[in-house]
Parts: sequence; structure tokens; C-alpha cells
Amino acid sequence: MRFLGANSREAMRQVRAALGDEALILANRHTEQGVEILAMAESAAPTSSEVTSYKQPEPQVPPAREVPVSTDQAQVQAFEAMSARLLEEMRDMRALLARDRSGPEAGGTAGEQFVRAILEAGFSQALAEEVVASLPEELADVEALDERAMAWLVRQLSKRLVGLDDEAAFMDRAGIVALVGPTGVGKTTTTAKLTARYVMRHGTRPVALVTTDSFRIGAHEQLRIYSRLLDVPMYALNADQPVSDLLERMKGKSCVLIDTVGMSQRDQRVIEQIGHLRGGNTSVRLVLLLNSASQPETLEEVVVRYRQAAQAAGGEISDCIITKLDEAGRLAPVLDIIMRHGLRLLFVSHGQRVPEDMALAEPVSLIEQCLANRVPLARATTSPTPPDNSSRGAGNLLGQGRRLATVLLALRERLPAFDGLEAVWNLLGLPASVQQQRFDALLADHPRAGQAHGMLWSERRRVPGEHWAMPDVALNAEGTWLALPLLQHRQVAGQQARLESALQHHDAGVHLMNGLPDAEAGDWLERQGLSWCSQVRGSLRVAHAGERHSLAALESMAEAAGQVRCRFRGAPARLMLAALPVEVNFKGSRRERSGFDAQAWFGEVRDAESGKALARRYWIVPAGLSRDPEPLLLALLQADVLPQLARRAWQRLEPTEAGDLRGDVRLLMASGLATVAAHLDFAEDEAAMDLRAELLGLGGGRRRRRDVALLESLLQLFLVRDAIRHLGLGERETG
Repeated sequence: MRFLGANSREAMRQVRAALGDEALILANRHTEQGVEILAMAESAAPTSSEVTSYKQPEPQVPPAREVPVSTDQAQVQAFEAMSARLLEEMRDMRALLARDRSGPEAGGTAGEQFVRAILEAGFSQALAEEVVASLPEELADVEALDERAMAWLVRQLSKRLVGLDDEAAFMDRAGIVALVGPTGVGKTTTTAKLTARYVMRHGTRPVALVTTDSFRIGAHEQLRIYSRLLDVPMYALNADQPVSDLLERMKGKSCVLIDTVGMSQRDQRVIEQIGHLRGGNTSVRLVLLLNSASQPETLEEVVVRYRQAAQAAGGEISDCIITKLDEAGRLAPVLDIIMRHGLRLLFVSHGQRVPEDMALAEPVSLIEQCLANRVPLARATTSPTPPDNSSRGAGNLLGQGRRLATVLLALRERLPAFDGLEAVWNLLGLPASVQQQRFDALLADHPRAGQAHGMLWSERRRVPGEHWAMPDVALNAEGTWLALPLLQHRQVAGQQARLESALQHHDAGVHLMNGLPDAEAGDWLERQGLSWCSQVRGSLRVAHAGERHSLAALESMAEAAGQVRCRFRGAPARLMLAALPVEVNFKGSRRERSGFDAQAWFGEVRDAESGKALARRYWIVPAGLSRDPEPLLLALLQADVLPQLARRAWQRLEPTEAGDLRGDVRLLMASGLATVAAHLDFAEDEAAMDLRAELLGLGGGRRRRRDVALLESLLQLFLVRDAIRHLGLGERETG
């Protein structure tokens, strides 16, 4: 029987359900749909005696023509070898069945293990599903949550917890800050702690304290004691008085902290209180205090009600402080609520001492603390539910929105000129005349000073099946492609002129080319002493040891130079390298000379798993190249995919759906998406792994070719971004 599952564990579950625990696995393979297993019931398998009888059949009447004994023996040996391999695979798959039968206690799938770890730390199921929806393919088959897996989990959770980059970002900002929250949350003590930090940083002169708490007995006196100790003035304000009534008395005070009346989140007067704080023309920053020892349901209600009250009063609450951390059994529930509501966590308070028992919130440290104190789930009553990416309700819309914003921010920080690509997309839907004006202004300043360290020059011919040529791509000093390419038809004519222009305007000192440079350009590169590398055909004739041969014919003479990991056509591969010194003539050279000294590089691309040869590539670099050639060779190899990805994106950007869209704008949008998708597919660092997973999660699925899946996800990301942008504008611009 044939079974097909999304992964090996799912397929094995189907096998066990249909054939029982003693099923025999005959074969398994990976397909585009998942993992395919061929299995049979043990009762249907031949017995050892049957196998023996098959190997040693009953004597037969000899045929008229005698078959050599050696041939018969070879057949028997081949069958025995196949049987041994089959039995070994049966043992391996039987062990997998045994592990699968143990169920969640043995760990479960990678997604289930991550969900369980998040729940055991005290975070919610909704947050767990949101996080695991972005599980990278590199971690999809982990057997246990090892150090690498836990590091990914810490990164995913901590990036959802927004804090201050440093204390100065809060302390050096002048204005009025009001601490709000329920009764007993610790507002007065926290006010004193913040005041002490202001005084330590700015002195006593610019700081003032204000209390509006006239309900509690001794409330004024408690804050007054702190004001005397800190040597700062304190003012009392009735609950129904606007802050503007005190402005005349607080002239010269740049830092004013208000200790407000504690009110239940269900008290209707919360709206009135916040309205009085914001009365007049005074700008007041509201900071919500959350008691980490409270029940999650209570904390959820506090956040929702207080933010609604602030909105009703014409303000907003975007900052918070956690209090009474020393009294909390678990930290994760309050952090979960802060993350899901998109609040910024400023400080964490953990005791009564002023100001010692308050620290700047450090997201990574707080998340590590939560995960270090996990409590095993009661399996009889609670078990983690694997995330279901196919149906996301309205409750996850905020989470999806945050993920979209996070992905865009990460792309801006990672890829140079990504803001330029966004600016090109902003032209979508504008009248053609407006597009032209803004398009010209945008490209006149691209690349910006210091962005382009090198150039990847595309072939000077049309992409097959299209009427346009792949734009050129600039590289920064780290070798990262700029997200916004450069259109070929907007550049000067002539190869040498283009090289000179790139050096003059962008200080580009590295040039990657398809094909050898022509004679004039080659001579100029030699005179300038610039680094360059050309990807060429195997039929290129060069001189070696006084004789001329094609590069392909010389490959066997090249000296092996190791191997590097790479990706080829969206899948992991290995590039086997070899090198050979040669002499090469530039194209179109009319001078009488033997050629210039160069190094020929030979590359064989092999599948990372099977070792099967996939492609061969050839490169020429100058013999005196002053840098490691491997990054240049890889960049040219990886650039092979750009025209294909750009063509796919071009076809998806139909003018009928996008509205008025100039051809050159459409080409830059498509080629920019291709450049970003290819970069993310090739990059191997952890940040790229996380970003890939986030993108593929937003795209709603994964394909066999990861680069294509990334391109589709980027396209969806930009389309959603554009829709949101225009909704914010209310209508499309007209001029």
C-alpha cells in the first residue's frame, strides 16, 4: 500500500493506522507533496523458507543452450545484496515506528515540541501558534529542542517584546508622564523610582512630582516623603482638575511625573481621569502599570479597558511598566499580553527599594528567564495543539499585522536600498505623468553615496521570451545586493564608459560580468587595477603551457581548490572548485600580444544530498586579483537565477490588476523582488533563516523551490503593504 504524508511522521502514522504496528516498510522517498512510503502487512511478507526457495529453485530440465554458472551466481549475489538493504531499511523504519508510537512523550513533531515549550513557559496558545507558524525549514525536523532550536525560540519571542534601546531614550525626553493603572499596582513607588532616575541623570532642578490621589488616606504624605528625600517639589492636583492648571507653577520643569488615582479597570471614571490628565493643550504621556502577580484574565482586562479609556479621551497608551515581579509566580503571562497588544515595555520593578529595585526591560533576558522556568504540562488535561495555518480567525489579525510590520522592518534593516524599492512600489496606481516625474527623481539619487561598492553587470541581451533585459545590480561593501537594481537603458553606452561611470559616480571597484570584457574595457580594468571576475562558457579558448584549448578541455588539468556550500535552483548544493593558470585575449583585441595572465576557475555544482552533478560553470579572473575569488564566483553563480525570478514577478504584475503602470516601473518592481528573494534564499545567517520563515509563513505555504516561494511571499507582502497604504490615504493620489 502507498501512503503520502506532509512529513515522515505523518506518513508513518498512516502506515500504523492501516497496517498495524508490525508493518513492513518497503520503500520511502521525498516528493513535491511530502513523504511517500510503500508498506505491506507483516502477514503478507514471504517467510524465510519462501525466500530460500526463491533463491534456490527446484531443479529444472537444462535448457538447450547452457547458461554460464558465473551469470547465475551474479544474479543470486545481487538479490542477496538487495535483500540485505531491504532488511536494514525495515529495521530503521521499524525503529521510527517505535518512536512514533510513543507519541507526545517522545517529543512529537518539531512544531509540537516548540508549542509545548512555549505553553510550558506560561505563554498563550495563540502566541505559540503565531510563533510556530514561522518555523524555519532548517528546524522542521529536529528530534529535540537543542541549543540551536532554543536560540531560535528566544529570538522569535524576544523580537515580539518591544523595549527601550537604552534608558536615555526615555529619560532625556522632556515632558509630562502620568502613571496609570488599577489600585495597588504600585504607582506611587514606581513614580518615586522614576523620579530618582531622573534626578540622578538631570539633577533636581528640572524635575517635579504631581499627585492626583486624594482618595487614599496618607497618599499625599507618602509621595511627599519621597519628594523631600529626592529634593524635588511636589504638587497636588484634584482628580477633576486638568494638568494645565499647574503649568504656571511648574515653569522651568522639563520632567514632570504624575502619580494618579488607582482605579479598577471596570470603573467608569477611568475615562474621566484620563480626560482630565489630557485637558487643555498639555501633552501628557500615559504609561500603564501592570501587576505581574495578577491573573492573566485580569491583566487582559486591564490593558483592554485602559487603552479603550485613553482612546475615548483622545489619547493613547503605548508604554507600560511591569511591577511586583518579585511577587509573581510566572512572568510569561504578563509578557504574553504585552506582546499581543503591541505595548512597549519600559521598565521592570521587583521590590520596594527606591530606586534600586527597578531595571530597564531587556527582552532577551526576560524571555530566557521564562523559558528557563518551564513547568511540564498536565498531559491528562492539557496538550498542545499543533498550529493550523490554513484557517486563522479574526483574533489573529493583530498578530498577522505585527508580523507584516516586523518583516518589513527587518528587510529595511538588512537590505541596502530596500527603501528605494518601496518608493518605486509607491508609484503604483499614480497617473503615468506623475509616475514619470517621481521615478526620474528617485533614480537620479540611486545608488546613494557609499552604497555601491561593486557592480553585477547583467547580460546585454533580452531575457528569453520577454522584450526587456535584466537590470544590473549594485553590491555594497559586504557583497550584499542592493534591493533596487539599475535599468540598463538608463546607463551610458559602451562597456568601458559604464565601468568608468560606476567608478566615478559610485566608487565601484569590483565588477562581475557575464562574458569577458571587450578589449577597451579590459585594458581600462588592467590600468585601474580593479577587481573583476567574468563568468564564461566552456568553449572559450585560452592558452595553457603554450597551447590553446577550450576551457572544458583543460578541466581535467586543473588543481582542486576545495568545495563551498551554495544553493542552486532553490535547493542546497555543493560547488566543487578547481583552478588553472591561463592566458586569455580580450574580446575584439587588435593588438599584437600573447594575452594577459589570468586564473581559470572550474566549478561543478552537485546536489547536496545525492551528490548528483547538476551544472558546470567557468570563470576567468585576473592573475593578480587581490581578494579571495570565491565570493565573486558564488555571486555570479547565484545571479543565474535573477532573470528567471524577475520574469516570474513581471508576469505576476499584470497592468490590468495594478492599474496604470509604466513598463520601466514594472521592471524595477519585478527585478527588485527577484533580487531580494534570491538574496534571502542564499543567505545562511540566523537572521536570514528567521526572516525567510516569517516571509514563507505570511505567504501561506511552502514550495519545493524555496526561491520561488520567497518571491511569491514578497509579492504578497508588497501587495498587502500597498493596499494598507492606500487605505490610509483614503484615496489614490492624483498629482
